[in-house]
Amino acid sequence: MKDFAGRFAVVTGGGTGMGRELARQLIAEGCSVAMCDVSAKNMAETIALCEADGVPQGARVTAHIADVSDESQLIRFREEAKAQHDSDRLHLLFNNAGIGGNGSMVEDRREDWEKTFNVCWGGVYLGVRTFLPMLQAADEAHIVNTSSVNGFWASLGPNVSHTAYAAAKFAVKGFSEALITDLARTAPNIKVSVVMPGHIGTSIVANSRKVRTGHDDDVLSAEELAQARAQVARMGLDASQLPDAALQAMVDEQARRFLEDAPTTAAEAATIILDGVKADRWRILVGEDAIKLDAMVRADPEAAYTPEFFERMGDELGWRLGR
Repeated sequence: MKDFAGRFAVVTGGGTGMGRELARQLIAEGCSVAMCDVSAKNMAETIALCEADGVPQGARVTAHIADVSDESQLIRFREEAKAQHDSDRLHLLFNNAGIGGNGSMVEDRREDWEKTFNVCWGGVYLGVRTFLPMLQAADEAHIVNTSSVNGFWASLGPNVSHTAYAAAKFAVKGFSEALITDLARTAPNIKVSVVMPGHIGTSIVANSRKVRTGHDDDVLSAEELAQARAQVARMGLDASQLPDAALQAMVDEQARRFLEDAPTTAAEAATIILDGVKADRWRILVGEDAIKLDAMVRADPEAAYTPEFFERMGDELGWRLGR
């Protein structure tokens, strides 16, 4: 698919980050977009940015509230999108929505662990299931599933549990690769790409907390403060004497760093993804850090979780790993 003009795309997680930038760039190319998110406020900001950029004649963007881990909400989103765009055909499906956190099988609550897993994996699986008939009805279509470098390297450092997110992203990668053969045989008009970003400047740290708690403010609750204190202790630091304000500041700074200090912006990531789709690439690494980490893991997979690997990776990629 070399040209997106006149096409119809669905983007999950369109309220911020890569989802927002995908929507903006698709609209700018004359592609109509139906996006979903759990935040109406964030999607309104995305639409305002699209309108400020300029919406080409014939293209339109719509916003729909949906939690991608809930199949009934995705089905409602699909039916709304079909009606508002007057189309039963879909050309591009970007399963982009995701959250992080709650990565320990031992220390985190099962419901919190499964929320991360169900959004990051279930949102992709259910997204494909829900929109598959519309994709099959198109002359040509492309599914773009967002995995991560944590889909081939399951860690954030030696003292950070990361099983929920990494397990989900490994599942997304494997599912996407298996779909290539499946759809080539059963629905050859549909292509598939798996996206594996490195550190991209997004609000996923702050947004993940809001999705898990259901609160749209930045102030940590007493329970969240206790969890933050426990996380600091797991990293080998004495958190017993830290005042609540200091913990709040640490959490805020973590979110700021992830957004502002990333080597690749969300807009740059969206461009890389869309260029990858146009080039018909099934495997899209996003960012020089993703490319380097992929090479490092492939070169010495047995060492991928050793202290020496973490040190070397920190030096080569410049990542601040959990210790």
